[in-house]
Amino acid sequence: MASHDATATATVPEMAPVFHPIVWGDFFINYNPEPLQMSEERMTERSNQLKEKIIGLFSCGTIVEQLNLVDTLQHLSVDHHFHEKIDSTLRSAHAGEFNSSSLHHVVLRFRILRQQGFWVSPEHNTNNKLTFRWWKNLYREVGLNYSRDRVVECYFWAYTAYYEKEYTRASMILAKIIAIIIMTDDTYDVRATLVECRQWEESATSFLPEYLQKFYLKLMSTFKEFEDELKPDNKYRVAFSTKAFQILSSNYLQEAEWFHQNHKPRFNDQVKVSSVCSGGPWICVGLLVGMGDAATKEALEWALGCTDAVRACAEVTRFMNDLASLKRGKNKNDVASSVECYISEQGVASEVAIAKIGSLIEDAWKTTNQAHFELPELLLPAVQRVANITISMPFMYDNKTDAFTFSSRLEGTIKRLFVNPIKL
Repeated sequence: MASHDATATATVPEMAPVFHPIVWGDFFINYNPEPLQMSEERMTERSNQLKEKIIGLFSCGTIVEQLNLVDTLQHLSVDHHFHEKIDSTLRSAHAGEFNSSSLHHVVLRFRILRQQGFWVSPEHNTNNKLTFRWWKNLYREVGLNYSRDRVVECYFWAYTAYYEKEYTRASMILAKIIAIIIMTDDTYDVRATLVECRQWEESATSFLPEYLQKFYLKLMSTFKEFEDELKPDNKYRVAFSTKAFQILSSNYLQEAEWFHQNHKPRFNDQVKVSSVCSGGPWICVGLLVGMGDAATKEALEWALGCTDAVRACAEVTRFMNDLASLKRGKNKNDVASSVECYISEQGVASEVAIAKIGSLIEDAWKTTNQAHFELPELLLPAVQRVANITISMPFMYDNKTDAFTFSSRLEGTIKRLFVNPIKL
């Protein structure tokens, strides 16, 4: 008992803490507010007018605009005035099909419905559905029937860089960038005239044919969607991506000029331009846009500079694609490949040129590996994602085949990843 008392005594403070006196004193006892500038009846009338105006907003606009309205009313803590309208809106949002390709809109719908007690599956498959819907709308509205319809393969390609759930946003943005590269490449190679290519490069949109005007507008809209997906202090990343696209377009134009002039460039000149036209450099910049905090401004500047690992990624993509094109054939506006230019310049047989290109691919792999050891630690997360994309190239172009264009070769891999679950 003595021990128990000692312990109890030890935990009791010697004296109670001193609390400061009431801040308000008798203020509210003696307080008499000034008379209102309008009568109670007038205030009630004005309040009812505003309520009717807000109720009217529920009857117009898209489902996204209505969900934004609900979100605003909840933030202002006045949603209890509109209980019936909010309930009706949420029931419609829950029951109806939701076709937005914006991750922000999907998250808004998910959050509001969930917090109001409506069940919404957290599984996403949602991110790939958003990407597929975005492509379907773009393909239909622009009229891209001349281009390869390969959005699933684009999604798979992005997945090779970002397979973790926490990088869903980065993967979606990258998939769209890859799809835009394919679409732009096919536009230059298959559809657009040289004049149209020059007008596109000069942003002379008013002179472009209707399909290219639509393409341009959808492209600008997509870049704006990228910005909307990012936090305010990360929106600057989209400017790097836009710059990379401009560089890509300039090099596409150079290839178009060579083709229409029937000019076969020197090997080094061809590689310099066609490596950019592989889309690899923009992919390496674009994969950083939706990444987390590791995607620093320094990392974006490094990627845009197209050195070491980024250049190696572009070269592996270009050379493996060119080797595959020997089998598949070229599009009608394709410029001479690296293999053809080497044969012409060196006067060698195709077997010698193919061996040379193979050795350059090996050199590019070495550059990719060296980048992990030679670059600052700050850049290593970005380097690894670039390496992931480079490593994916054998999926697309191994054994001198173009599995991306002739995508039945990827069907089994894609099904194993996204369709058929692993049996436990």
